[in-house]
Amino acid sequence: MQNLNYIAGEWVSGSSEIENRNPSDLSDLVGTFAQASSDQLVATLDQARRAQAEWAAYGLERKQNVLMAIGNEMMARAEELGTLLSREEGKPLAEGKGEVFRAGQFFTYYAAECLRQIGENADSVRDGIEIDVRREPVGTVAIISPWNFPTATASWKIAPALCYGNAVVWKPANVTPASAVALVEIISRQDIPKGLVSLVMGAGGAIGQRLVESPKINAISFTGSVPVGKGIAAAAIQNLTKVQMEMGSKNALAVMDDADLDLAVTLALGGAFGGSGQKCTASSRLVVHQGVHDQFVEKLVAGAKAMKVGHALEAGTQLGPVVSEQQLNENLAYVDLAATEGAELLCGGQRLEMPTEGYYMSPGVFTGTTNDMRINREEMFAPLACVIPVGGYEEALHVVNDTNFGLTAGIVTTNLARATHFRRNAQSGCVMVNLPTAGTDYHVPFGGRGDSSYGPREQGKAAAEFYTTVKTAYISSGTPL
Repeated sequence: MQNLNYIAGEWVSGSSEIENRNPSDLSDLVGTFAQASSDQLVATLDQARRAQAEWAAYGLERKQNVLMAIGNEMMARAEELGTLLSREEGKPLAEGKGEVFRAGQFFTYYAAECLRQIGENADSVRDGIEIDVRREPVGTVAIISPWNFPTATASWKIAPALCYGNAVVWKPANVTPASAVALVEIISRQDIPKGLVSLVMGAGGAIGQRLVESPKINAISFTGSVPVGKGIAAAAIQNLTKVQMEMGSKNALAVMDDADLDLAVTLALGGAFGGSGQKCTASSRLVVHQGVHDQFVEKLVAGAKAMKVGHALEAGTQLGPVVSEQQLNENLAYVDLAATEGAELLCGGQRLEMPTEGYYMSPGVFTGTTNDMRINREEMFAPLACVIPVGGYEEALHVVNDTNFGLTAGIVTTNLARATHFRRNAQSGCVMVNLPTAGTDYHVPFGGRGDSSYGPREQGKAAAEFYTTVKTAYISSGTPL
């Protein structure tokens, strides 16, 4: 059975279809999924504009009820939808279920925000004039989401878009379409205008490019790679379309000589290898004080070797497969590159043969690395961690900041002065103290610096900056008689 696109308020087939297979077991066909055509994209954009005007006129509580219903259903179905997510994306089942539940929380959070859209007022510098400042919907928002968090990332974009009165045209990653269909199926049953939310599955170079080039799109929210993001920005500027982009990263976790080493190793293992390293917040650079370097590496390697790699749906699996053959090949190419750069591979970094055919890879730890190696400059998106020795705190901070990216940075220390100085001087959008670099909350801003992010922050109240436009009204009421 073909899974359909949701175009202009109707489930319809496309111009072609693709297969979606389980990366844990390639014999498991998750489904076939329609690929939208350019004509369908035009039709859904026209309908989205009409639906947006109708949705913006809904009462606040009516909007709130819609978002609350979506969020509650997602949380109630976290087991079912999390299983589907893990089956198609490859992350362990506990992570899949957790992602769906968190996605539901984005909707319930923004359901509450529907009632908190409070503006400002002021007196004019001119007599007898009052000023009213409020936020209004930006219009029709194109959402382009990645495969590594197929439900959560899309939800933290769709939920605020709807909260603030916008229409949504969503192009999910073609590697993980099943989770997209499941989410839109929930949304489609709510009390919303026809065509308010559209699902246009298709290749990024075809349907995605047409979407970002369209003058009927008022804003684009994108999460993905730096090159694709720059291409989107170049297309968007032709129409002066508003953009918000979360892109690559090369996050560092600094381990100081006063750190609790067992805690540091636990944080490093989770941050570097959670989700098979396929997180924009993963800590692939481990910046370690030379005073504890050997001890830390010994414990880290033992921990990496002990991690259970297996089928995403099997009990006890800590690392599932990577998402695709292309991703696996890119990961293995970085292992080869590391050898040519002089890094020493202490464990892992190899393709694994398992009872089911899939894209399995053992977590790898490199030592003897320097911050100028390509493996420490480029985002690998792999279960690979590189240890960089440093002589002290100042050098550690310098190495952490010596990157083109700036999404998250972490430090493990029991020294309050170091922790405070690091928190204030790490050049990243998110800073973690004695916590993994991966793992953020949904009610506060998320985003980075440099090549990691461009445009307004995501999540929390900060999302209003992107999903709304400000109107300042001046009112002269005259003199009462």
